[in-house]
Amino acid sequence: MCGIVGAVAQREVTPILVEGLRRLEYRGYDSAGVAVIDAARKLQLTRAVGKVSQLAEALATQPRGGHTGIAHTRWATHGVPAERNSHPHVSRDVAVVHNGIIENHEELRAELVAAGFKFASETDTEVAAHLIQHYIDQGQDLRAAVQNAVRRFHGAYALAVISATDPSRLLLARKGSPLCIGIGIGEHFAASDASALLPVTNRFVYLEEGDLAEIRTDGYQVFDGQGQPQRRAVRVSALSADAVDRGPYRHFMLKEIFEQPLALANTLEGRVSDGRVLEAFLGPRAAELLAQVERVHIAACGTSAHAGMVARYWLEQIARVPCTVDLASEFRYRDPVIQPNTLFVTISQSGETADTLEALRHAKTKKITASIVICNAPESSLVRESDIALMTHAGPERSVASTKAFTTQLMALALITLLLARRNGLSAADEKRYVKMLMSASAKVEQVLEHDGKLKKLAERLIQKQHALFLGRGTMFPVALEGALKLKEISYIHAEAYAAGELKHGPLALVDEHMPVIAVAPDDDLLEKVKSNLQEVRARGGELIVFADEDAGFKEGPGVTVIGMPHADDLIDPMVYTIPLQLLAYHVAVLKGTDVDQPRNLAKSVTVE
Repeated sequence: MCGIVGAVAQREVTPILVEGLRRLEYRGYDSAGVAVIDAARKLQLTRAVGKVSQLAEALATQPRGGHTGIAHTRWATHGVPAERNSHPHVSRDVAVVHNGIIENHEELRAELVAAGFKFASETDTEVAAHLIQHYIDQGQDLRAAVQNAVRRFHGAYALAVISATDPSRLLLARKGSPLCIGIGIGEHFAASDASALLPVTNRFVYLEEGDLAEIRTDGYQVFDGQGQPQRRAVRVSALSADAVDRGPYRHFMLKEIFEQPLALANTLEGRVSDGRVLEAFLGPRAAELLAQVERVHIAACGTSAHAGMVARYWLEQIARVPCTVDLASEFRYRDPVIQPNTLFVTISQSGETADTLEALRHAKTKKITASIVICNAPESSLVRESDIALMTHAGPERSVASTKAFTTQLMALALITLLLARRNGLSAADEKRYVKMLMSASAKVEQVLEHDGKLKKLAERLIQKQHALFLGRGTMFPVALEGALKLKEISYIHAEAYAAGELKHGPLALVDEHMPVIAVAPDDDLLEKVKSNLQEVRARGGELIVFADEDAGFKEGPGVTVIGMPHADDLIDPMVYTIPLQLLAYHVAVLKGTDVDQPRNLAKSVTVE
């Protein structure tokens, strides 16, 4: 995900801009750049392919001074990683940085070429710079030019714009990608993520959908999509530039569980707009490669494999695409048959998982159509060796037991599912319905996190247990697998998961009053079957803990505990129902006194077979 930083101040802003970019490096990027307006009212532009450190070296060689500026880290969508495609983009006196995708850029490019503008890049963003300059040439001031330009854009955008003819202000516009204003004294700032600005302020105004804002040294104004002035709340961040990484949380794992609403929103941002998934976020070759896909093969390990198993249900039910899921550690040793026109998907939090990396390399010998990696580490080996990289934007995950990486992997897989489904006839109305579901996921997860205290109490009943069974059906079966994995890896309680319909085929022999059985039961087409399976458990004296939709009709009684869950839609149920299982495992581990963040015998990144 690209990163934006901007500043209008009474001091030199270049150091502020570069430090802000450094704080956004974890998001992933392939180039970086800065534009400032100098004392002579000239735009000074510096761009570099590679790391922010390379940009900093270029600025050290050729310093850029000014009190108004913008900066950007870019992850290529339109145009290959190259200096000419790096941001900021300039049109005479105007400089622009942009997150998101302008879908109608080709139409606008043709119009601007006809008007005499020359393009230096292949990006959609350069269209924004030229269109704003075009309106200024017609006599409009900077705010009017930006407002009229964004009204013509289709897609998603977060824009920061400066003009050498009006160096006292910086314009912002937001649709589908986040932007915030940082409030200072005699200076104001802008960023796509407040963390970029923590060294200079802890007071922020978050722009809402469709907002346009103007910032100056002496203040700021926010306008809605119709140009009407608006008041937006000022929020004070509890974080500081040198805050302890865990913040107020006892363990990284708990912090990362509670970061999931934001991580899910970050993974979605800039990738959907007006009820559609924006295909271009996968990069310039995405349309060509996806057009050839007739089947999907997924390879992953551990938690990531569970995400792939959920995606198999989605790909076959929604996209109508055959899907195979393999444990990456087994994949290459069985000499798999891969059919033509196969999209090979790898999933890895670290991007360095040795078995998954070798699976990708082996798949390439089979002449797959394309490879996509879903990953949280932009500089990793899997990202470098895959045709397309889909970053999860979960942010750093320090706990060995993966939490937010899993749910953001699910979000990324849902986006791929909808892109393939559209090519197989998914209607615009159905796509809009599914996108609405995805956009509701963060709020639903927030609701589930409110059960934390209840789950802490429930954990007290499990700390003396030696074993546990987890049950689910459909997409809830992989969620049950993930819940069992979390419990065993951090609390050291032996746990297994089964598709609930498999109970009678053997595992039922394990059930007695000493065996807690934990079930996930959303209100879906399989609910009645799950209820029947759970009756089999109660008939054998098993203790039931059921995470069920509040409208599912489960009742508490002797040996039955029900945790009511908010009603969610089928597509986001796996994201929502994972959360209480993570919290339950966490609280059991804390009560047992284990090393929650670094459980014995395990490593965060498994770089050996």
